[in-house]
Amino acid sequence: MKIAVISDIHGNYDALVEVLKQAKIEGVEQLLVLGDIVGYYYHPDKILKALSEWHCHFIKGNHEYILEDIMANPEIAESIRLKYGSGHQEAINKLSQKQLDFLKDLPETKSVQLNKVSIVMSHGSPWSNDFYIYPDCDQDIINKCDSTTHDFVLIGHSHYAFAIKNKNSVLINPGSVGQSRQTGGKASWCIINTENRCFQMLSTDYNVENLLNEIAQKDRDITYLTKVLTRETNQS
Repeated sequence: MKIAVISDIHGNYDALVEVLKQAKIEGVEQLLVLGDIVGYYYHPDKILKALSEWHCHFIKGNHEYILEDIMANPEIAESIRLKYGSGHQEAINKLSQKQLDFLKDLPETKSVQLNKVSIVMSHGSPWSNDFYIYPDCDQDIINKCDSTTHDFVLIGHSHYAFAIKNKNSVLINPGSVGQSRQTGGKASWCIINTENRCFQMLSTDYNVENLLNEIAQKDRDITYLTKVLTRETNQS
């Protein structure tokens, strides 16, 4: 069975649509969603609808926690917008109470057994939802991610795609579907084949023009939101 690992969609529906199209072509049967459905961009409602058509396993990202914070303390909404854009407020405006409750109730980590392959899903790291792990981090951090009880350890959060074979397990960050910090206009994700335990890192093109127009309307004052969508490979 082929499963797709996706993370950090961040309200970017145009990117997700192209990933799901390719996932169907590749014969993917299930999705593992590593959190951060919301934040930055503007269509979490369309994203949840699209994902509802698939068999998915979900966990919570740090931006789902930020969403909860804004709902509990609305006076912080503008400071959050200035840092992350209007995506959280768009989620509050567009999602039903049932959908908001769904995001709130997601677990931070989840273990799944697919065929005979054991996988643990985390957002930032296996020990912290908001811990950043990059491909060039210290070896001690990589070693700490090793699992003696799982074949694959999945993380997101950093928006950088990489895979590292540890002593007992494979550590995979699929990168970000909605806001790659490596190359603009690319949605990063991964496929794991549970029959042979092979995996494939993928990068799917999508058109950023609609999203750039929306940024100009909603968050013109936050230049990062545009810069990250248009950057060339490995720009800082």
